Parts: sequence; structure tokens; C-alpha cells
Amino acid sequence: MDVKSVFLNALIQEVYMEQPPGFVDFKYPNHVYKLKKVLYGLKQALRSWYDRLSKFFIENDYVRGKVDNTLFVKKFKNDTMYVQIYVDDIVFGSTNISLCKEFAKTMQGEFVMSMMGELIFFLGLQIKQMSDGILITQSKYCNELLKKFGMEGCKEAVTPISNTCNLDLDEKGIVVDNSKYRGIIGSLLYLTASRLDIMFVVCLCARFQANPKESHMKSVKRSLKYLKGTTKVGLWYPKRVSLSLLGYSDSDYAGCRLDRKSTSGTCYLLGRALVSWHSKKQGCVALSTVEGEYIAAGSCCAQILWMKQQLRDYGTELNKIPLRCDNTSAINLTKNPILHSRTKHIEIRHHFLRDHVQKNDCVVEFVETSKQLADIFTKPLPRERFNQLRIELGIINESCLN
Repeated sequence: MDVKSVFLNALIQEVYMEQPPGFVDFKYPNHVYKLKKVLYGLKQALRSWYDRLSKFFIENDYVRGKVDNTLFVKKFKNDTMYVQIYVDDIVFGSTNISLCKEFAKTMQGEFVMSMMGELIFFLGLQIKQMSDGILITQSKYCNELLKKFGMEGCKEAVTPISNTCNLDLDEKGIVVDNSKYRGIIGSLLYLTASRLDIMFVVCLCARFQANPKESHMKSVKRSLKYLKGTTKVGLWYPKRVSLSLLGYSDSDYAGCRLDRKSTSGTCYLLGRALVSWHSKKQGCVALSTVEGEYIAAGSCCAQILWMKQQLRDYGTELNKIPLRCDNTSAINLTKNPILHSRTKHIEIRHHFLRDHVQKNDCVVEFVETSKQLADIFTKPLPRERFNQLRIELGIINESCLN
């Protein structure tokens, strides 16, 4: 659903403004206007609209999410209604189609709204709903991106980055236009909402935005060449998956050539569906591979705890959530406090992982490096390994579903 003139529905407190140029009353030039309706540029407009909408939902027996305050849930006998708000757009669904029709009728009775129909396009994401699952792509945005930067006729690349690529400051390199470079990086970052396969290279290239060189631009353009051949690739969410959460954490020890900080990579699957992923350079220099893996596992644990709370709003309670790591020493560190005498260099704040393991919030398990799905977020990979992980994480081509 889409709310028409959304901010005109908001109720505001007393707000006054100066007489704008061209609308000054010559009889009373020093008077001010009292606003009756909110304006788009008014800072309290969004808050006022949300306050009115949330009050309306609560009066109609909806429960606001404890983690996500824009989520509202209403339970019936054997069915549940879910409503998600994004400014003036409302996405809703239910286990009973009649509840959706009743909700639409109720909302249109209170606000001036238009029914947009089944969700097929939202915030640049193209959603294709089928009998056996849902495919989320950004093919339209991807084609616009290639056209915007003049790469629609380029040759295709098999991977977004070469597995032999090692970017550094390249102080002697040729300087390129940083505004164009930043524009490409910003555009690619938005594309990572559904394209996890370019997550690592985009985050890597983003580190050189202050003073980009020709070598950095070459790596960015290779990502665009890769997108040229994979515009119709997207995330596949199959139906009837088990509601079991599983996390993977990995670290590329001292992978950054600038300051020798490690890169953490994590991903999370609900059943067989990928729901979250992360690639980020660590904030401190790890003095050992154990510390690098332990810090990565700690950030993975933090995200698992957040997702555990979020799932409660959907009526799902999970404990002992598996967290898979490919470093046995890091796993032992979460279980055996005696080892801490040899790991004093690891900051105390990272030891909260061991505390949550003892509380049974998560269970750190060993996984072979060959089966470590988070590997794609930490380092450049050869073509075979890259394609294998991409498939296992649910990245498929739209043509494969037809």
C-alpha cells in the first residue's frame, strides 16, 4: 500500500515559521505563520506521521516489534498478520488472505491510500514470487548502473576481482577523478543489498576513496564487467525451509596491505535461505590467526543475538544457535578459560563470545575450510571456489527458474 500525501496525515504540535519571501503581509511584516499541516522539509514530519500511524495500529490490537519498531504484528486464532512500514509505503502479509483484505479495507477507511497489489518492486529490489519460492534481484538497477558509467558495452569478467589482486595505496600510480570513483563505489554499495558476490571487492575498493589511483579504478571497473554478465543474478529464497538459524564466521589474517589488519566475514542462513551478510576490516591489528578468527566470531555472535531477538517478534524462539568457525584454537578459546593466560593480548570486550556460549545463546562449531561459506567475504577467490560458494549461498540466475 502507498499513502497519498503522507505528511498531510500527520498531526503536529504548535510550530511557527517566518513569512517566506514573496508572501510577506505588508500590514503585519513582523508576524509569523502557525503551521496547520506538516511540510516535507520539517524535521518532525516523519516522527509525527509515525506516531499517528503506530497509535492507530496499537488501537487496533497490533503489537509493535521490540527490535524493529516499524514492524507490527497481530495474532488471531490460528493466523498472524505482519505489517512493515517504510515512510509512506506499507508492506503487509498474512497466513490468511482474508486478513489482508480486511487490513486493506481498514487502512483505506482511515487514510487516503492506494493498493499497489502484490509486492513486485520495493526500494530498487525486484521481487519475483513463484510457487516454490521468491527471487530478489536488482537487474533493472544493475543495467542503469552500467549505462550511467558507460560500461554497457564492455567485455564480461568471470569474477569481480582477480584472486592475485593485492591493492595498496599505489603512491606512484596515476591519479583518477575521485568524484567518479566515489560515485561508482556508492552505487555498488547499494547493489550489495542483494548481490553478496561483490560485497568483498566493493568494501575493499571503498578504502581508497580519498585518493584513488588508476589501479583502484581498474579493480572497480572489473566489478562492473562482472555485473555485465550477471545482471539477472539474484537471491533465491525457497519455500518451506526450517526456521533454524545458522551463522558462519571467517577471517583473513593480516589481509590488508596498508595496516595489516584482518578482514572479518560473516553470513547467516535461516534454513537454507541467506538473510544477512557482512564484510569489514577489523578495528585493531590481530597478533595471531586465533585472535583474528576470535574477533570475527565475536561480531558474528553479536549479530546472532540481534537476529534471535528479531525472530521473537515473529513468534520463533531459538537457543544454542550454531556458529561455524574453521579455527579450532578460536573454538577452544570460547570453551576453556585456562587458555586465557596465553591470550591476554585479546581485548576483554571480545570475550563476551565465551559468555554467550556459556549462556547457551550460541554454540561454536568447527567447519572445514572447504565448507566455510563466509570465505567469499574475506579474500579474492579463484573462479571455481567463487562459483561454488555463490551457489551454496543461494545466488542463482533468473533464467534457471524458468
